[in-house]
Amino acid sequence: MTVKDISKILEELAPLAHAEDFDNVGLLVGDQKMTVSGILVTLDTLENVVDEAISKKCNLIVSFHPIIFSGLKKLTGSNYVQRVVMKAIANNIAIYSMHTALDNSKNGVNAKICEVLGVQNPHILIPKAGTIKKLTTYAPIKEAETIKSALFKAGAGEIGNYSNCSFSLEGQGTFLAGNEANPSIGKIGAVHTEKETQINVIFSFEKEAAILSALFDAHSYEEVAYEISVLQNVNQDIGMGMIGMLKTEMDEVEFLQHVKKKMNASVVRHSELLGKKVKKVAVLGGSGAFAISAAKKAKADIFITADLKYHQFFEAEKQLVLADIGHFETEQFTKDLLVDYLTKKIPNFAVSLSKSKTNPIKYL
Repeated sequence: MTVKDISKILEELAPLAHAEDFDNVGLLVGDQKMTVSGILVTLDTLENVVDEAISKKCNLIVSFHPIIFSGLKKLTGSNYVQRVVMKAIANNIAIYSMHTALDNSKNGVNAKICEVLGVQNPHILIPKAGTIKKLTTYAPIKEAETIKSALFKAGAGEIGNYSNCSFSLEGQGTFLAGNEANPSIGKIGAVHTEKETQINVIFSFEKEAAILSALFDAHSYEEVAYEISVLQNVNQDIGMGMIGMLKTEMDEVEFLQHVKKKMNASVVRHSELLGKKVKKVAVLGGSGAFAISAAKKAKADIFITADLKYHQFFEAEKQLVLADIGHFETEQFTKDLLVDYLTKKIPNFAVSLSKSKTNPIKYL
């Protein structure tokens, strides 16, 4: 398998188009045509991780965090980022980053936190806006089913656990073919009226190119009439954070102790305890202060995240408990998620979980 093949498999879990605009995801170092001898999965790509990849004969590192976040203007080894990139290049090792593409996946970072904590039936806390689009097109009635099938095959018409979703109307279309036209029906210079079906399907925004290609390939018209609009519908499959319910409610202290144990957290920083039972839990791996208002709006009893600043704890406002368990701690099980996913997708392939320590924060 090549780096490109592995990339396609990873994008099935976390399409790069789902990443935040500020992020740097995908293949950061290496040649996509290179044959992969082994994959090392890590949270961060540091020099010790590259050394581990060399020792395990893995020439592709799949990393959650991107080692290159902003542009590199030189490669002189003057900082840790440059040294990592130089060592990877020198040893012909490719580096692929997932980061916010996986954060926004319904089966990604936050789903894994919910699994570890026993949060059941989780759904996305902050759906990503503008990610659902609608295609409206027109076709001769006799071609409608063929065209819909092509659109469905390309990924259109998927809503939650349902597929092949569409809405159709029948009517009449007219056109006048000019002298340079090559019409499949009708005649040049004569107004043609055709009984047509209006086809409406929704799709996830990253599939637009594939869906239009399928439409043009399946349609008989020389000029295909279509329109695409962006919907404001909530996308239940893409977004930050998750919220769900505990099977059995717990006291606040009991639940925080549960979190500390399950997430291997050395310290739990939290806002004022409210003396209430914890049943509804919101989570967001990494820096999650921006989601405090969403957790409150969703009536969460507690919000588990990281990197909260002093004044942000005041935002709890006695509506919920905010708990900061550490950036590394919230994302550490992402490695296990990716190893399990890749092992199922490509069994009998060398996929290794990195044993290198990359947490830069130590506790006394």
